[in-house]
Amino acid sequence: MSSNTIYNKLGVIGGMGPKATQLFMGMVIDKTNADKDQDHIPMVILNDTTIPDRTSAILKKDESTVLDKLVEDAKILEATGCSVIAVPCNTSHYFIDKVQSEVSIPIINMIKETVKYIYNQKKDIKKIAVLATDGTISVRVYQKELELLDIESHIPSKDKQAMVMDIIYNQVKKGQIGNYDMFLEIERELKEAGCDGAILACTELSCFREQHCLSDFYIDAMDILVDKSIEMCSKN
Repeated sequence: MSSNTIYNKLGVIGGMGPKATQLFMGMVIDKTNADKDQDHIPMVILNDTTIPDRTSAILKKDESTVLDKLVEDAKILEATGCSVIAVPCNTSHYFIDKVQSEVSIPIINMIKETVKYIYNQKKDIKKIAVLATDGTISVRVYQKELELLDIESHIPSKDKQAMVMDIIYNQVKKGQIGNYDMFLEIERELKEAGCDGAILACTELSCFREQHCLSDFYIDAMDILVDKSIEMCSKN
């Protein structure tokens, strides 16, 4: 039977990267309770591949180049009648509060929603690793949110963080499925450090998860963003 749910229009600032945007759209479609075209959420996907690299902008302190593009894209989505915006890119959330101040429709904060999910649904987790880009790690977007809820965060060692970046930039972003043996080396270190779980805090790692059977040790921020997008777009 059809869900008979009427949905608001979802705006998506994508292109960071394109494969992650494709995955996000597919996950929204797959998770929506629908029997026909009209049961699905209307989406406007702005696959803006011209947005400069977020990690590079943060580390080089050239933040305006990214912020200006994100604001421009958010305003375009608002003008098309979108009711809510999702941004399937963790690192870009460093800029989200400033982007939000420029538009009147809500932008889902993937970092806050993910940490809230861990606090409410994964109460056995006391120490969690953050697998993310150097940019996301350096500005501590996840660490700060976790600290607010008294959840200890863990960052991979320098060598293992280099492996995380290699998987993200030199493998997934280049269209490869990603080196699973390398990923297992990272996982081994996290478990030896006493982590109860790990956040896939980069949407390229969400793509990696789709290619490999990762255990429930991992919490995918993309998954949380998808669920929240469906929830916020539902009118009834």
